[in-house]
Amino acid sequence: MTSPQLLRLDAAPDLVELVHRRLLDAISDGTLAPGQRITQDDIARQLAVSRQPVLQALRLLKKDGFVHDAPGRGVLVAPLDPAQTVRLYQVRGALDALAARLAAQQRAQLDPRLLADGRKAARGRDVQAMVDADQAFHDAIYAACGNPLVGETARQHWHHLRRVMGAVLQHAPRRDASWDQHEAIARAIAAGQPDEAARLTEHHAAHAAEFLSRELAAVLAPQEAGPPPAPQRRARR
Repeated sequence: MTSPQLLRLDAAPDLVELVHRRLLDAISDGTLAPGQRITQDDIARQLAVSRQPVLQALRLLKKDGFVHDAPGRGVLVAPLDPAQTVRLYQVRGALDALAARLAAQQRAQLDPRLLADGRKAARGRDVQAMVDADQAFHDAIYAACGNPLVGETARQHWHHLRRVMGAVLQHAPRRDASWDQHEAIARAIAAGQPDEAARLTEHHAAHAAEFLSRELAAVLAPQEAGPPPAPQRRARR
């Protein structure tokens, strides 16, 4: 009996995945700004690929709420929404509290360099470094909790939150307050205090939601108001 003949796999990474990742990063870091119109042709030209992988990547981004259909032609990068930010943090807060509780049950010791790097980033002006440090701290708790489903689920929302953090931190850096909370969470986890670790994490998420939604609304207000009216020219007499 002959074995079935399967098609040979191409060793190159999936082009749709690469295009999707590049577009998602550009939307998340603000390179593609909220409300910006993008078209398949333009993206294909910039990335030097055919239109087909761009079409598939845009369909994935649309499904996850990162782009919307534009009137006429192309798509628009989804706007940022303070209310949606609160909803995202409600979900993330529950997941992060579970991760902290599970990590505390194992008395996990988080790398102290995570806190040092985070405080250093908070004192600087590099917004991307601030966002990356925050993600690294929470990723460490996901890794330490022993349940990979927690981190996998939380990361589904990360790119949406990354957009909000990037937009807000350009105008209102959180400085060390957030990292004081991170340090308290890390201490509770290391001390084997599951209830305290979960409580502190829920408080941290609620504080982040309140701060980011408030500051995002302040950032968006001038944009929504539009440019000021042109001054009226007085008629000559």
